[in-house]
Amino acid sequence: MKLLLVEDNALNLKLMMFNLKKLNIDADIAFDGEEAVKKNAENNYDVILMDVMMPVMDGYEATKAIREDEKLTGNKSYIIGLTSNVYDSDRTKCLEAGMDNYMSKPFDVNTFNQILSTINVI
Repeated sequence: MKLLLVEDNALNLKLMMFNLKKLNIDADIAFDGEEAVKKNAENNYDVILMDVMMPVMDGYEATKAIREDEKLTGNKSYIIGLTSNVYDSDRTKCLEAGMDNYMSKPFDVNTFNQILSTINVI
């Protein structure tokens, strides 16, 4: 599985990478949405963990840009929005932006593993 982790906060990044290692997953990293769009165009990731609040280009804008690129390439990444907000409206905003799923922070490896098992990538 090719995974892209998009996160601008160093502490969150370190925690998520530690938890991904528990699942034997190596991830590429992007520090903002603009970098995520570029990296996905080059690598066509299976799964993208997308922080929604970032500088340069937020996760919502990045997801929309990735979905536009996918219309041209025919490729499709499974995008999971990551946010510290836990309101239903935040989940809705993620889905409306084109994300496939949503997780609240702090990152929970068990929840992530459950999502992966439902999309058959592990």
